[in-house]
Amino acid sequence: MAPIYDIAVVGYGPTGLTAASLLGRLGHRVVVCERWPGLYGLPRLTHIDDETARTVQAAADVDHALRDSSLCEYTWVNGKGETLVTIPADSEGPMGFPDHISIHQPDVESAIDERLRSYGTVDIRQGSAVTGLEQDAHAVTLRLRGWNTDTRTADGPYDTVRARYVIAADGSRSSIRQLLGVERQDFGFSEQWLNIDTEWLRPQPPEFATARQYCDPARGHMTINIGTRRQRFEFAMLPGETREEMTEPETAWRLLRQYHDLGPEDLRIARQLVYGFEARIADRWRVGRVFLAGDAAHTMPPYLGQGACSGLRDASNLAWKLHLVLGGRAPDTLLDTYESERRPHVTAITHMAIGLGKVANTHDVKAAAARDAAFAAGQVPPPPPFPPLLDGILRQDTDAPVGTLTPQDSIRLADGTTVRFDDLTGFGFALVTAEDPAAALGPDRLALLERLGCTVVALDRVEDLDGRHRAYLEQLSAVAYLARPDFVLFGTAADGTDLGALVDDLDAALSGTVGAAV
Repeated sequence: MAPIYDIAVVGYGPTGLTAASLLGRLGHRVVVCERWPGLYGLPRLTHIDDETARTVQAAADVDHALRDSSLCEYTWVNGKGETLVTIPADSEGPMGFPDHISIHQPDVESAIDERLRSYGTVDIRQGSAVTGLEQDAHAVTLRLRGWNTDTRTADGPYDTVRARYVIAADGSRSSIRQLLGVERQDFGFSEQWLNIDTEWLRPQPPEFATARQYCDPARGHMTINIGTRRQRFEFAMLPGETREEMTEPETAWRLLRQYHDLGPEDLRIARQLVYGFEARIADRWRVGRVFLAGDAAHTMPPYLGQGACSGLRDASNLAWKLHLVLGGRAPDTLLDTYESERRPHVTAITHMAIGLGKVANTHDVKAAAARDAAFAAGQVPPPPPFPPLLDGILRQDTDAPVGTLTPQDSIRLADGTTVRFDDLTGFGFALVTAEDPAAALGPDRLALLERLGCTVVALDRVEDLDGRHRAYLEQLSAVAYLARPDFVLFGTAADGTDLGALVDDLDAALSGTVGAAV
């Protein structure tokens, strides 16, 4: 009989890679099913934020993954080149990385792939397409066929795998979502843009070392640096233009010369294709033992650079919850909080991206002039901050900013080693205290934290190099805070007595609902 895996991950893009790596790191037997025989090898996403970089840190050698990355400021200008709004980039974001990073996606994917293959617990089946699934009370059976890259059909050998849970991270056209019969809500955003990815044949000019969105009613277009050696250019398709016409090399060179005075002497075109920008969210993210994640669960316009970031948040959220459930430390119903936490968050970000997309895709000249005047008069409010988590595994009845993100910075250990904070705590819960909490917690609560994989960090035992973690405690008016593996603040403790109650509340939140046996 074929072995039963803990988790099957369908899809080997950023979301699937991250989920497989995090679960492999936690010691689970994972099988990855991906129809294509190798990593894609070309950039699709070009931007991540500091929270996402922190997730990559948990899934890979982050310095290797970001070796050709750079800071990425984002400026929006009108058709005359006048600035409408600038989204600045901070090289010292609160997560320990710049808050806006231009990346080369293949570097990130290969780094995660290299890390997860080192665990010895992840079975990677590239060239295998999922053609069917069945689930019962205990596991899911996936039917596979070999993928023919020439005909792009599943006509190869048959196989099956069985896993206790499945993460479907197989993209916006998810075959798993279709097999489950899950529909999507369409938010009515639809734009077609030509994407041209290039490599510089000379040093990148300074004016291209950033992202710039040209909100020109004649033709919207944009450019973004992909690290320091590559550049992406995008151009909105106009009425009457066809995909066939827009993917001709002559079209790319004509547009690059017209809008940026660039030609074959400056750049090499690595990829040219038409993207459809849409905003859709699946009606259900969980069907039995199968979970939708990343683009399979939600798609959004690219104007915030948050599509892939949202997918990695899905992977991180699911991974630690599956770990607890599979280890018998929490009931199956804990997994219901995946959608209740992630759906409102990604829905809010999707609407923000749609709003920016309408700015970029204002085609009427009079409407664009009114838009420009509103920006010039300061009548357009700045983009709102990202929302916190509002529901789920959070301490209740507290004034603390639960559901927001906790910081990371470098610390020096007693042996003189300097590490990033998460390199000490790993991908798990972290209880951060001003002083040693052993006396306040007692042996039973310390044993509970150990069972949950929680690392206790007393700041009087390490050197908080920039003082960020101590400053955060002071900001919280707390002696301790408890962070989830996905960096979300679960809760705080005002004093030693409350510290014990904080740990008890975490235990209650994780185990308070009786779930089905796994």
